[in-house]
Amino acid sequence: MSETSVPGAPAAPGFDLEAAWELHPQVAVRPEPFGALLYHYGTRRLSFLKDRRLLDGVRALADRPSARDALLSAGVGEHDLDRYRAALSTLASSHMLVKRPLAE
Repeated sequence: MSETSVPGAPAAPGFDLEAAWELHPQVAVRPEPFGALLYHYGTRRLSFLKDRRLLDGVRALADRPSARDALLSAGVGEHDLDRYRAALSTLASSHMLVKRPLAE
């Protein structure tokens, strides 16, 4: 089980905000009053999202050309992108997020 929150999160320079990302096909999202629960049916891992803008950004990933665009569309300001990058990096390292294949 992992907890993904944003306030004060360290920067994650390895996560590519310019790439197109999406939820892994085996991940289910369950909205909760505090944010959301993510459950990966393949790895059986559970993650908590404790920030509504992070949840909105994660939901927008599949429809946006980049993670940066998804976060900005969710109301994350440019000055907060490093903190949200850290949260997305944690989700990617736990296989909740995967890079989208390039369109042919």
